[in-house]
Amino acid sequence: MAFENYEVWFVTGAQLLYGGDAVIAVDAHSNEIVKGLNESGNLPVKIVYKGTVNSAKEVTAAFKAANNDEKCIGVMTWMHTFSPAKMWIHGLQELKKPLLHFHTQFNKEIPWETMDMDFMNLNQSAHGDREFGHIVTRMRKNRKVVVGHWQDEKAQAKIAVWMRVSAGWADAQDMRIIRFGDQMNNVAVTDGDKVEAEQRMGYHVDYCPASELMEYHKNIKDTDVEALVATYFNEYDHDASLEDKSTEAYQKVWNAAKAELALRAILKAKGAKGFTTNFDDLGQTDGSYFDQIPGLASQRLMAEGYGFGAEGDWKSAALYRTVWVMNQGLSKGCSFLEDYTLNFDGANSAILQSHMLEVCPLIAASKPRLEVHFLGIGIRKSQTARLVFTSKVGSGCTATVVDLGNRFRLIVNDVECIEPKPLPKLPVASALWIPMPNFEVGAGAWILAGGTHHSCFSYDLTAEYWEDYAEIAGIEMIRIDKDTTISNFKKELRMNEVYYMLNKALC
Repeated sequence: MAFENYEVWFVTGAQLLYGGDAVIAVDAHSNEIVKGLNESGNLPVKIVYKGTVNSAKEVTAAFKAANNDEKCIGVMTWMHTFSPAKMWIHGLQELKKPLLHFHTQFNKEIPWETMDMDFMNLNQSAHGDREFGHIVTRMRKNRKVVVGHWQDEKAQAKIAVWMRVSAGWADAQDMRIIRFGDQMNNVAVTDGDKVEAEQRMGYHVDYCPASELMEYHKNIKDTDVEALVATYFNEYDHDASLEDKSTEAYQKVWNAAKAELALRAILKAKGAKGFTTNFDDLGQTDGSYFDQIPGLASQRLMAEGYGFGAEGDWKSAALYRTVWVMNQGLSKGCSFLEDYTLNFDGANSAILQSHMLEVCPLIAASKPRLEVHFLGIGIRKSQTARLVFTSKVGSGCTATVVDLGNRFRLIVNDVECIEPKPLPKLPVASALWIPMPNFEVGAGAWILAGGTHHSCFSYDLTAEYWEDYAEIAGIEMIRIDKDTTISNFKKELRMNEVYYMLNKALC
């Protein structure tokens, strides 16, 4: 299981007004619901029933315990009976974990012929959940509300989305991103407020000079490098000539393997979950150094879950890590990508997504191919190893976080990956997509929103995931989809500006 070390707590609200028999029934029904949800096979995280709460002290104790339990990534609440909402105030003030309010009912249908007042008094979710919802809204506490019977797969699917997002959020709360070198000079969009990012999203960003990385690079054993090169040749398609140890191409593959081992060693030593690189900071030529950016290493590390951002883009590195966590157990894959060049073709106008080297092989349509080609950018221009492939065809969603100076904005765009034409003279990994609702509106709206040229893409995640993420983080989200128009999008941007200014005064 991808999330075997995580759990979600289930807390049922009630009160003692209806007597001991009602309390026993509430507890029994809650246990059955939790058991049924866990056995459905539709939820990625185990739910743990934490009992029925009947007083302010019990609520507060339960939520404090959730805060202090590292395995707990979020709390689900359900009001079986009417639970007076003032008893939830202190507990909600304490709760720091993501919250999901499940508006459900133990019985699926009204027992028309047998229902009596005892049944009515016991099964009060219809107004109990409204009472609870009111106090959460009044306290301006973000949460997800899921409405549906607990056996309904549609309701379970919404819970599953929130669980994945909560897992990504939990992972981010001790996320350390290492910047090898600084950001690319004079680039605005990859910069940002690291202090505010840690407060809002949990990202901790540290600088690491290339010289420190090279101390690890010096200590990598040749035998370990040769073993990793053998792994490359075993895992990826390649020309047989690439295995000729007398060639420059083999040496470049060997260099790439050594760079990967050095990165792995330092990331492990620092407990980092992601990193950035800079093609102008690769170590000094008078000692150990990279002969080009460690593109192959970045590709392989992304596939294993390390966050990555090019040119010092720490926000993308952190966001990609979160995307990867949320994506665990889903089949189609995710990657860091960059808008590279445009293809104007009427209704099929599209954007080529690529990067110099660093695209994750999880999105590859077929087995990646290991190749060595010249890379003429950065402080060193050199033959460089990389994985070459094109992405799968299909629908997906890409996202980015930008710093607007007074807040972070999460921008989300539904996209359609289409089949590209061959690129015989551009040996890089790539994807070709049409942003929704079409190229003109999708690209235009992204630019109006202040979006980056870097983004984090997934075939499996939808806008619902990002809506849940933004709710948990308390940041702005704006979506570009099939229904977007430029006129309405501009209005939404203006309204958001006003809302987030006023909201600071309310919270």
